[in-house]
Amino acid sequence: MKPSVFALSLLALASGSCTTPPAPAGNTAAESPPAGSPVALHGELRTNGNRVVNADGNTVSLAGVSFFWSTTGWGQDDLYNAAAVDYFADDWDASLVRAAIAADRNGGYVSDPEGNLARAHAVIDAAIDKGLYVIADWHSHHAEDNPEAAVEFFTGLAEKYGDTPNIIYEIYNEPLDTADWSTVVKPYSKQLIDAIREVDPDNLILVGTQSWSQDVDKAAADPILGETNIAYTLHFYAASHKQDLRDKAQAALEAGLPLFVSEWGGVNYDGDGGVDKASVMQWMAFMRANGISHANWAVSDKKEGASIFKPGTSPAGPFTDEDLTESGAFVKSIVAGWDETPTE
Repeated sequence: MKPSVFALSLLALASGSCTTPPAPAGNTAAESPPAGSPVALHGELRTNGNRVVNADGNTVSLAGVSFFWSTTGWGQDDLYNAAAVDYFADDWDASLVRAAIAADRNGGYVSDPEGNLARAHAVIDAAIDKGLYVIADWHSHHAEDNPEAAVEFFTGLAEKYGDTPNIIYEIYNEPLDTADWSTVVKPYSKQLIDAIREVDPDNLILVGTQSWSQDVDKAAADPILGETNIAYTLHFYAASHKQDLRDKAQAALEAGLPLFVSEWGGVNYDGDGGVDKASVMQWMAFMRANGISHANWAVSDKKEGASIFKPGTSPAGPFTDEDLTESGAFVKSIVAGWDETPTE
């Protein structure tokens, strides 16, 4: 999502990389996922044409949730824990979670690598334990200004988790509308893909697109060539984004681009306002018809329309339906009833 002007001002990016602390103990080798879990059912994901498919070559459409910015001091970092992941796995029947790791200064990875890595590891380890797919997202609007930090972050994760089929790398959350696809976002993405592939040759990589991951048509006109198992991100907020964005997405699909909705909301593009249920259901129909995976924004108790939890919800759980906002309850009904293997 687009943060407020205040939030953007806090995310002023400094050049140069940061020093990564030693990775804590956790899942470092491939283990058999729990029987019946999404990863046990689908195995390693890959792209085939304009679809993401499972180990059997069948289209797979995952459904789940995205955590809020992991930023230290923003008030939502305490939800980066196993209790929250377990809740979405067990009560929502989610197949996917997304760790939105803040990239920049003022509480992000560049200024607090230890804290943000700990949050990433907590969510990833818990997802692996439950047999869920998990997106490690570089949550930035200016990632091209400091690719060294992103390379450091993702190669560290690839070394730790690259032999598990659970991990999905999202290398750039939302480039701005001023970040040209062909001359800025695409070269940055190629640099990150090459760095990850030196460590992890096959897990799925998600590539952000220009204009808050909406200009998928520009990526379709000038795609990244010579790489395997990459998909392109499409983000929407249903109260703001309607048929014109779906038309862009349809054109990209028809051009052969595999899409992945790594972030969507039922409210306005700024993350606030009421849920536009009619628009959400139009988007759900579009994603079902095209076998697209999706993660809802956001696992948060912030007083904001997109938040899944009501303000004051204990981050340690236990979580119940009484803790859910209007958006949270509606999204739960969608995720819990999602068919991961749509009919071709």
